[in-house]
Amino acid sequence: MPSESHPHGFLTFPEAGPHPGVVMVPDVWGVSDLYERLAGRLAAEGFAVLVVDPYRKTGKGDFSDPAGAMAFIRQLSDPLVLETIQEAIDALASHPAVAGRKVGITGFCMGGMYVLHAAGTCSGLSAAAPFYGMIRNEAGLDPERKPRPALDAMASLSCPVLGLYGEEDALIPVEDVRALEAALEASPQPGEVHLYPGAGHAFLNDTREDAYRPEAAADAWGRLVPFLRKHLA
Repeated sequence: MPSESHPHGFLTFPEAGPHPGVVMVPDVWGVSDLYERLAGRLAAEGFAVLVVDPYRKTGKGDFSDPAGAMAFIRQLSDPLVLETIQEAIDALASHPAVAGRKVGITGFCMGGMYVLHAAGTCSGLSAAAPFYGMIRNEAGLDPERKPRPALDAMASLSCPVLGLYGEEDALIPVEDVRALEAALEASPQPGEVHLYPGAGHAFLNDTREDAYRPEAAADAWGRLVPFLRKHLA
Protein backbone atom coordinates (compact mmCIF):
# COMPACT_ATOMS: atom_id res chain seq x y z
CA MET A 1 0.00 0.00 0.00
CA PRO A 2 1.66 3.28 -1.07
CA SER A 3 2.59 5.67 1.74
CA GLU A 4 4.49 8.89 1.41
CA SER A 5 5.49 12.04 3.18
CA HIS A 6 3.26 14.87 2.00
CA PRO A 7 3.59 18.66 2.27
CA HIS A 8 0.51 18.57 4.54
CA GLY A 9 1.54 15.53 6.61
CA PHE A 10 1.43 11.81 5.81
CA LEU A 11 -0.50 10.19 2.94
CA THR A 12 -1.43 6.56 2.39
CA PHE A 13 -3.83 4.98 -0.11
CA PRO A 14 -4.70 1.71 -1.89
CA GLU A 15 -2.88 1.17 -5.16
CA ALA A 16 -5.84 1.04 -7.54
CA GLY A 17 -7.80 4.26 -7.61
CA PRO A 18 -9.22 6.78 -7.40
CA HIS A 19 -10.70 6.44 -3.90
CA PRO A 20 -12.79 8.47 -1.49
CA GLY A 21 -10.55 10.67 0.66
CA VAL A 22 -10.30 11.08 4.41
CA VAL A 23 -8.40 13.85 6.18
CA MET A 24 -7.29 12.64 9.62
CA VAL A 25 -6.54 15.24 12.30
CA PRO A 26 -4.28 13.89 15.08
CA ASP A 27 -4.34 14.76 18.75
CA VAL A 28 -2.27 17.55 20.32
CA TRP A 29 0.93 15.50 19.96
CA GLY A 30 0.69 15.74 16.17
CA VAL A 31 1.45 13.23 13.41
CA SER A 32 2.78 10.02 14.99
CA ASP A 33 3.08 6.29 14.42
CA LEU A 34 -0.37 5.82 15.98
CA TYR A 35 -2.08 7.96 13.35
CA GLU A 36 -0.01 6.56 10.52
CA ARG A 37 -1.21 3.09 11.61
CA LEU A 38 -4.84 4.22 11.84
CA ALA A 39 -4.50 5.81 8.40
CA GLY A 40 -3.20 2.47 7.12
CA ARG A 41 -6.25 0.71 8.56
CA LEU A 42 -8.56 3.10 6.74
CA ALA A 43 -6.54 2.77 3.54
CA ALA A 44 -6.99 -1.01 3.78
CA GLU A 45 -10.75 -0.31 3.78
CA GLY A 46 -10.47 1.56 0.48
CA PHE A 47 -9.83 5.19 1.45
CA ALA A 48 -7.02 7.58 0.58
CA VAL A 49 -5.99 9.08 3.92
CA LEU A 50 -4.05 12.25 4.62
CA VAL A 51 -2.92 12.64 8.23
CA VAL A 52 -2.61 16.40 8.42
CA ASP A 53 0.08 18.23 10.37
CA PRO A 54 -2.14 20.69 12.29
CA TYR A 55 0.79 22.96 13.13
CA ARG A 56 1.92 23.95 9.63
CA LYS A 57 0.81 27.55 10.20
CA THR A 58 1.02 27.86 13.99
CA GLY A 59 4.12 25.90 14.95
CA LYS A 60 3.97 23.27 17.66
CA GLY A 61 4.10 24.36 21.27
CA ASP A 62 6.79 23.36 23.73
CA PHE A 63 5.00 20.99 26.11
CA SER A 64 5.76 17.57 27.53
CA ASP A 65 2.79 16.60 29.70
CA PRO A 66 -1.04 16.68 29.54
CA ALA A 67 -1.29 19.93 31.52
CA GLY A 68 1.09 21.67 29.14
CA ALA A 69 -0.76 20.21 26.17
CA MET A 70 -4.08 21.56 27.42
CA ALA A 71 -2.55 24.99 28.06
CA PHE A 72 -1.26 24.97 24.48
CA ILE A 73 -4.67 24.05 23.07
CA ARG A 74 -6.28 26.92 24.99
CA GLN A 75 -4.09 29.48 23.20
CA LEU A 76 -3.92 27.80 19.78
CA SER A 77 -5.45 29.81 16.92
CA ASP A 78 -8.53 27.97 15.68
CA PRO A 79 -8.73 30.06 12.48
CA LEU A 80 -5.14 29.16 11.52
CA VAL A 81 -5.65 25.45 12.22
CA LEU A 82 -8.85 25.50 10.18
CA GLU A 83 -7.00 27.19 7.30
CA THR A 84 -4.49 24.33 7.51
CA ILE A 85 -7.28 21.75 7.46
CA GLN A 86 -9.00 23.43 4.51
CA GLU A 87 -5.75 23.34 2.54
CA ALA A 88 -5.40 19.63 3.38
CA ILE A 89 -8.97 18.94 2.21
CA ASP A 90 -8.28 20.71 -1.08
CA ALA A 91 -4.91 19.01 -1.55
CA LEU A 92 -6.35 15.55 -0.92
CA ALA A 93 -9.32 16.13 -3.22
CA SER A 94 -6.98 17.06 -6.07
CA HIS A 95 -4.46 14.27 -5.48
CA PRO A 96 -4.51 11.50 -8.14
CA ALA A 97 -5.40 8.94 -5.45
CA VAL A 98 -8.72 10.79 -4.97
CA ALA A 99 -9.10 12.72 -8.20
CA GLY A 100 -12.17 14.70 -7.19
CA ARG A 101 -14.05 11.99 -5.32
CA LYS A 102 -15.73 12.86 -2.03
CA VAL A 103 -13.68 13.73 1.04
CA GLY A 104 -14.51 13.22 4.71
CA ILE A 105 -12.69 14.02 7.92
CA THR A 106 -11.97 12.26 11.19
CA GLY A 107 -9.85 13.20 14.19
CA PHE A 108 -9.02 12.51 17.79
CA CYS A 109 -9.08 14.61 20.99
CA MET A 110 -7.90 18.07 19.86
CA GLY A 111 -8.21 16.74 16.32
CA GLY A 112 -11.79 15.65 17.04
CA MET A 113 -12.55 19.19 18.21
CA TYR A 114 -11.24 20.54 14.92
CA VAL A 115 -13.30 17.95 13.03
CA LEU A 116 -16.42 19.49 14.59
CA HIS A 117 -15.19 22.97 13.71
CA ALA A 118 -14.37 21.89 10.14
CA ALA A 119 -17.82 20.35 9.67
CA GLY A 120 -19.34 23.77 10.27
CA THR A 121 -16.60 25.91 8.72
CA CYS A 122 -14.67 24.20 5.91
CA SER A 123 -15.86 23.50 2.38
CA GLY A 124 -15.56 20.27 0.42
CA LEU A 125 -16.51 17.83 3.18
CA SER A 126 -19.10 15.06 2.84
CA ALA A 127 -18.74 13.41 6.27
CA ALA A 128 -17.22 14.19 9.66
CA ALA A 129 -16.42 11.73 12.47
CA PRO A 130 -14.89 13.17 15.66
CA PHE A 131 -13.47 10.84 18.31
CA TYR A 132 -13.73 12.44 21.76
CA GLY A 133 -13.36 15.96 20.40
CA MET A 134 -13.79 18.81 22.86
CA ILE A 135 -17.17 20.51 22.46
CA ARG A 136 -17.17 23.68 24.58
CA ASN A 137 -14.47 26.26 25.37
CA GLU A 138 -13.44 27.43 28.79
CA ALA A 139 -14.47 30.96 29.72
CA GLY A 140 -12.06 33.82 29.20
CA LEU A 141 -10.16 32.62 26.14
CA ASP A 142 -8.83 35.04 23.52
CA PRO A 143 -11.79 35.63 21.13
CA GLU A 144 -9.46 36.14 18.16
CA ARG A 145 -7.86 32.75 18.68
CA LYS A 146 -11.07 31.08 19.86
CA PRO A 147 -13.94 32.81 18.00
CA ARG A 148 -16.51 30.13 18.87
CA PRO A 149 -16.67 26.72 20.52
CA ALA A 150 -17.04 23.61 18.41
CA LEU A 151 -20.64 23.26 19.61
CA ASP A 152 -21.57 26.55 17.94
CA ALA A 153 -20.16 25.32 14.62
CA MET A 154 -23.07 22.85 14.47
CA ALA A 155 -25.35 25.76 13.55
CA SER A 156 -23.60 25.92 10.15
CA LEU A 157 -23.06 22.21 9.62
CA SER A 158 -22.39 21.22 6.02
CA CYS A 159 -22.15 17.41 6.23
CA PRO A 160 -23.29 14.40 8.28
CA VAL A 161 -21.57 13.84 11.65
CA LEU A 162 -20.79 10.70 13.65
CA GLY A 163 -19.60 11.52 17.17
CA LEU A 164 -17.78 8.87 19.25
CA TYR A 165 -17.31 9.63 22.96
CA GLY A 166 -16.53 7.93 26.26
CA GLU A 167 -18.94 8.26 29.16
CA GLU A 168 -16.06 8.61 31.64
CA ASP A 169 -14.08 11.24 29.73
CA ALA A 170 -12.45 13.56 32.28
CA LEU A 171 -12.03 16.30 29.65
CA ILE A 172 -15.52 16.22 28.13
CA PRO A 173 -18.52 16.15 30.48
CA VAL A 174 -21.46 13.98 29.48
CA GLU A 175 -23.65 17.10 29.48
CA ASP A 176 -21.44 18.52 26.69
CA VAL A 177 -21.99 15.36 24.67
CA ARG A 178 -25.73 15.63 25.23
CA ALA A 179 -25.58 19.25 24.07
CA LEU A 180 -23.81 18.08 20.90
CA GLU A 181 -26.53 15.46 20.40
CA ALA A 182 -29.20 18.13 20.71
CA ALA A 183 -27.42 20.41 18.25
CA LEU A 184 -27.16 17.59 15.73
CA GLU A 185 -30.84 16.75 16.16
CA ALA A 186 -31.66 20.38 15.37
CA SER A 187 -29.51 20.37 12.22
CA PRO A 188 -30.84 19.53 8.77
CA GLN A 189 -27.74 17.35 8.33
CA PRO A 190 -27.82 13.76 9.59
CA GLY A 191 -26.03 13.34 12.91
CA GLU A 192 -25.56 10.71 15.60
CA VAL A 193 -23.51 10.32 18.76
CA HIS A 194 -22.39 7.13 20.49
CA LEU A 195 -21.41 7.35 24.16
CA TYR A 196 -19.48 4.35 25.49
CA PRO A 197 -19.94 3.29 29.14
CA GLY A 198 -16.68 2.43 30.89
CA ALA A 199 -14.62 4.35 28.33
CA GLY A 200 -12.82 7.63 28.93
CA HIS A 201 -10.74 9.95 26.82
CA ALA A 202 -8.52 8.39 24.12
CA PHE A 203 -10.27 5.02 24.29
CA LEU A 204 -9.07 4.18 20.75
CA ASN A 205 -5.41 4.89 21.57
CA ASP A 206 -3.78 1.47 21.92
CA THR A 207 -0.45 3.06 22.90
CA ARG A 208 -1.99 4.14 26.23
CA GLU A 209 -2.78 1.15 28.39
CA ASP A 210 -4.57 3.35 30.92
CA ALA A 211 -6.96 4.74 28.32
CA TYR A 212 -7.40 2.03 25.69
CA ARG A 213 -10.72 0.19 25.79
CA PRO A 214 -10.66 -2.60 23.18
CA GLU A 215 -14.41 -3.24 23.05
CA ALA A 216 -15.33 0.43 22.68
CA ALA A 217 -12.51 0.91 20.17
CA ALA A 218 -13.69 -2.03 18.06
CA ASP A 219 -17.32 -0.88 18.12
CA ALA A 220 -16.40 2.70 17.25
CA TRP A 221 -14.19 1.62 14.34
CA GLY A 222 -16.98 -0.68 13.20
CA ARG A 223 -19.25 2.36 13.01
CA LEU A 224 -16.68 4.69 11.43
CA VAL A 225 -15.95 2.62 8.33
CA PRO A 226 -19.56 2.11 7.15
CA PHE A 227 -20.36 5.75 7.99
CA LEU A 228 -17.54 6.88 5.71
CA ARG A 229 -18.47 4.40 3.00
CA LYS A 230 -22.08 5.54 3.02
CA HIS A 231 -21.41 9.27 2.80
CA LEU A 232 -18.29 9.22 0.62
CA ALA A 233 -19.59 6.74 -1.96
